[in-house]
Amino acid sequence: MSDTIPKVCVIGAGVMGAGIAAQVANAGVPVLLLDIVRDPADRNAVANGAVAKMLKTDPAPFMSTRAAKLIETGNIEDDLAKVAACDWIIEAVIERLDIKHDLYAKLEAVRRAGTAISSNTSTIPLDTLIEGRSDAFKRDFLITHFFNPPRYMRLLEIVTGPATDPTLAARVEAFADRAMGKTIVHAKDTPGFIANRIGTYWIQLGLNAAFDLGLTVEEADAVAGRPMGVPKTGIFGLVDLVGIDLMPHLQKSLTETLPKDDPYQAIARSHPLIEKMIADGFTGRKGKGGFYRVNREMGKRKETIDLATGEYRLPIAAGGLPAAAAKGDLTALIGLTGKMGDYAWAVLGGTLAYAAGLVPQAADSIVAVDDAMKLGYNWKFGPFELIDKLGAAQLAQRLEAEGKPVPELLKLAGDRNFYRVENGKRQYLGIDGEYRDIVRPEGVLRLEDIKLAAAPLLKNSSTALWDVGDGIACLEFTGKMNALDGEVMKLIGLAIPLVQKSFKALVVYNDGSNFSAGANLGLALFALNIAAWGEVDKLVAGGQKAYKALKYAPFPVVGAPAGMALGGGCEILLHCDAIQAHAELYMGLVECGVGLIPGWGGCGEMLQRWRDAPAMPKGPMPAVAKVFETVSTATVSKSAAQAKELMFLRPDDAITMNRDRLLSDAKAKALALVEGYQPPKPPEFRLPGESGHVGLNMAAEGFRKRGLATDYDMVVSDALAGVLTGGTADLVDTVTEADLLKLEREAFAMRVRDVRTIARIEHMLETGKPLRN
Repeated sequence: MSDTIPKVCVIGAGVMGAGIAAQVANAGVPVLLLDIVRDPADRNAVANGAVAKMLKTDPAPFMSTRAAKLIETGNIEDDLAKVAACDWIIEAVIERLDIKHDLYAKLEAVRRAGTAISSNTSTIPLDTLIEGRSDAFKRDFLITHFFNPPRYMRLLEIVTGPATDPTLAARVEAFADRAMGKTIVHAKDTPGFIANRIGTYWIQLGLNAAFDLGLTVEEADAVAGRPMGVPKTGIFGLVDLVGIDLMPHLQKSLTETLPKDDPYQAIARSHPLIEKMIADGFTGRKGKGGFYRVNREMGKRKETIDLATGEYRLPIAAGGLPAAAAKGDLTALIGLTGKMGDYAWAVLGGTLAYAAGLVPQAADSIVAVDDAMKLGYNWKFGPFELIDKLGAAQLAQRLEAEGKPVPELLKLAGDRNFYRVENGKRQYLGIDGEYRDIVRPEGVLRLEDIKLAAAPLLKNSSTALWDVGDGIACLEFTGKMNALDGEVMKLIGLAIPLVQKSFKALVVYNDGSNFSAGANLGLALFALNIAAWGEVDKLVAGGQKAYKALKYAPFPVVGAPAGMALGGGCEILLHCDAIQAHAELYMGLVECGVGLIPGWGGCGEMLQRWRDAPAMPKGPMPAVAKVFETVSTATVSKSAAQAKELMFLRPDDAITMNRDRLLSDAKAKALALVEGYQPPKPPEFRLPGESGHVGLNMAAEGFRKRGLATDYDMVVSDALAGVLTGGTADLVDTVTEADLLKLEREAFAMRVRDVRTIARIEHMLETGKPLRN
C-alpha cells in the first residue's frame, strides 16, 4: 500500500515534524521537509540541521542511514511550490493558530486539488483550523496526530470533519497503517483528543496527590507505575522524559478549550516548585535534570528532588508494597491503608472515572480509548481493562460513597465487565448496553484471537503449535521472554511430522513484544552450578538437531520475528526458508557477550550467507572475517533494515511495518513458497584453517590493545575463530555443515565450563548487562 501515496511533504522540521519525515522515509517513500528561513546565508539550515541531528540521535529516528537519502530539504519561502508534486502534506509547525492559518493560505495557492493535507496538532480543534478556507481545502483536510518519537510510538489519532472526503481520509489511513506502521484510532474533534486528554488528566492528578499527601517522588512512581500496568517511569519519571516545561502549555490549552464543567478544570493547578524548576532550567532529561537527575559534579551521582524542600538528595527506597498490590492486584493496591493507598486511589480512581466519562464524547467506543492509552502512553492495560480488574460496580460504589459523580457508562455496565469472550470472540460493551465483537481491520491477524476459539495442536511448558488457517501451522514460544530450552526442541521434533501430514507450511511466530531473548540462561546456570555438563551438552546437541530438522523439513518454514531475536532466537530464524520481519527487529548472535559462542548452527548459517552474497569478494577469508567481526562483538541490528545490512536477513526477506499485520503477512509468504517447494541442499565450505585463525586473532589483539576487548574476550574470540576457520581443516579440504556443528559443540563445551563464562551468565541474569571480565 505504500505506493498509494508516492510522495509526502512535511512542513515543520522540529522534533515531531522531522521524526514524521523520517518514518515516511523508513517506509521507502520520498519526503520533502520544509521549514522557515533563519539564516539568509544557509536558507535550508533548519531542515538540513534536523536531518543531521536525527542521524546522530539514539534511539535513531531512521531505521537505516539509507532512509535519510529519501528526504529532500528546503524552506517555505523558496520551495513551497514543490508541494504540488506531493500527495500528502503534513503540517507540523508551532501550535499557534495564526501561523497555521497563514501557512494554509499559502498552501491553497500551490497545492494540487485532491492532495491530502493534515495537521499534527494535539490542541487545536479541526473546525478552528479550517476557518476561512475554501470548500476544496476543507474536503482534503484532516488531523493526523502522531506521538513522539514517531518511529517507535505506534498510535496515530485521526480526526476528520463533516466536510472531509472519506475516500481521501481512507487513503491516508491505509498508508499510515501499512507503510508507516501506525495503529489508527479515530478520535472526535474534542480538546486533546483521546490519549493526551486522559494522559494529561492522569499526570495532573498524580502530581497534585503527591504534593497533597506528602509522598516522595520514589513513593509516587512506585505506586503509579508497574502495579498499575504503567511503564516503570511512573508519573514523575514520565514528566522528566517528555519535558516538565511542556506541562504548563498543555494545561493552558486544555483549560482554555475544555468546557468549564469538565473535571480537568477542577484539578488544573500549578505548583510553586515546578514553576521554579522550569525557571531555573530543570526541565527534565533535556535540561539540567528534573524530578530525577544525574549530578555530574558529584561523579554522576543519581539524585531525586525533595518535593517538600525543593532540594536534591540521594534516592530513598520507596518501601515495599505488599506482594498482591505490587503484582497488579488493583483492589489490594487502592485498599492499602495510609498515604500509599490514598495515592493509588486518587490517581487510579480519578483517572478511570474521567476516562469512563469520555465515551462517546471523545471516542465512539471503549476500544478506541483503551487502544489510545496502550499505544500512546505504553500502558499495559487500557482504562476500561483496568476497570474490569477492579470491577465496574465496585468502582461506581466507591465513587458514590465519596460523593463523586458516577459516569453514565459505569452505571450502564453495572455488574458486568466491559470486555468478555463469547463464542470464541472478544467482545466489548457498547454505549447502548449491548456487546459487540471486536473486529480487526482486514489483513490483521493475532494469535491471541485464534487462541480464544481453538486449542493447541501440541503444547508443553515452553512451546505450542497452532492451526492459524489456510493450511498453515504456527510454532509459538511461551516461556518467559520466550526463552528457548529443551522443551522447545522436543516440540519441534513432534511438530515436523504433524505439519508434514496435515499442513502446507509452518510459521514461527508469537504475539510477544520480543520474539525470543535466546536460550534459557537461568536453566543453563542451574545446570552449570551443579556441574550437570551432560545436560548442557544435551541441550546444545538437541538444539542443533531441531534447527536442522526445521531447515530440511519437506515444507516451507517462515520466521516472523518482532522485537528482540537474540542468540538462539536469532539462530532459529537463520534456519528458516524465509523471514517476514517486523520493522522493529533487534536481531543478533550475542553469545560472546556471555562468554559463549553460537551453538545451534548460527556460525555455519552466517558463513553461508556472507559467502553467497553477490558483493562479497571471493576466497576463503572475506566471509569468515565478516562473520567474525559481527559475532565476536555481539552486534545486534537496530532495525530490520539494518538486519539486512548485517545479513541476518537475506535480501529477499520481507519487512512488515505494522506489527499487527505480521502474522498475516508471514502466512501469505509461507503460502507463496508451497508450490514446488524443495528443501535446501546442505552447504559445503572451503575455510582458511590455521592461517585464517591466526589472522583473526591478530585483529582481535588490536581491539584488546585499544582497550576495546578484555583478556577473556580474547579467549572467547579465539574459540569463535577456531570454528569459523574450520578448525584443523586446510584450504584444500571440504568442510561440511556437520563438521561446523561439531566444532560449535566442542567450542561451546569448553567455554561453558570456564568459571569466567559462568560469572558472565550470572551477571547478565542479575543485572541484564554484560560483564567485562
